[in-house]
Amino acid sequence: MKQIPVSLLTLVAGVVIAFVSLWVGQNHHLLPEQASAQAPLVDGFFNVMVTIATALFIVVQGAILIFAIKYRKPKDDDSDGVPIEGNFSVEIFWTAIPSIIVIVLGIYSVEVYRDMGGFDPAGYEMVAHHHGASSPIAKMPGSAIAAPLIADSESTTSETVAPIDKKYGIGATPTEEGKAASLVVDVTAMQYAWIFNYPDSGVTSGELHVPIGKDVLLNISAVDVIHSFWVPQFRLKQDAIPGQPTQLRFVATKEGDFPIVCTELCGSYHGGMRAVAVVETPEKFDSWVKENQVAQQQESTQTVATNPADLPTSEFLAPYAKEMGIDAHSLTHLHPGAIVSSMSN
Repeated sequence: MKQIPVSLLTLVAGVVIAFVSLWVGQNHHLLPEQASAQAPLVDGFFNVMVTIATALFIVVQGAILIFAIKYRKPKDDDSDGVPIEGNFSVEIFWTAIPSIIVIVLGIYSVEVYRDMGGFDPAGYEMVAHHHGASSPIAKMPGSAIAAPLIADSESTTSETVAPIDKKYGIGATPTEEGKAASLVVDVTAMQYAWIFNYPDSGVTSGELHVPIGKDVLLNISAVDVIHSFWVPQFRLKQDAIPGQPTQLRFVATKEGDFPIVCTELCGSYHGGMRAVAVVETPEKFDSWVKENQVAQQQESTQTVATNPADLPTSEFLAPYAKEMGIDAHSLTHLHPGAIVSSMSN
């Protein structure tokens, strides 16, 4: 029987691996549903990486299995193996291929980031004016940060230029650059809640309501520690940093309720720092805004969210005591004379 050429076997194996990898890359079902205009960009890049990873996995693991079976040690064979010092051509090949893959993925990721609006420049500028002898520190890298200290110590003056009207994060896409967003929402992160304020209508809520198909801009800030705003279905995540405003701009494309998760460890109750993004029709959104305007005008002192650290001990523990079935009568038996009137309600 005539032996099949190795080149033909390699060609067939390459075609099979390519088809399997492409199928896995498009049918892995590892990501949640898409609910924003930016989601397909992220998913496309992820699918490419899964395709490449699948092909590499099949090649590497397949080679290991083939060599382990074909070149296994024969029974009662205690001789040394064939001395192989290396193959320069093979080493060049397995170095060049990964290098090309990394470069291509890097270029592709930059394009995706640009199309999502990630190249919206932002920052602060610091200008220090010195009168008198120049300081060598002021000429060092990072002197803008040291400028106020130099000014105080050497009786000089310094001034801070107003922040540029752009923030870190995901901004307008290249096609929307220069255009104002349809809806602006101020997002405040605190331990352990998200507060959403709609400056155009004056509504404040513990839920994020946005109309479908509209360009939405979130101005994100934090009042205590670093948090991170993430909606998996939107494929968007942005840190909330104390003292550093950030932004997230997107277009929701699917109606529904989607979880908002804090993905930055922010304290003991980090796992419970969640909210809901409600994507609805423009008509339902307008109705929600009007209803909340009326309700909040009638109850202007109502608290949307409270920092647990600011609550009295009895109020903080009351919900947990209720869930555990502990009432005021039980606590009185444990601690005679204890006053727990707040838990008895």
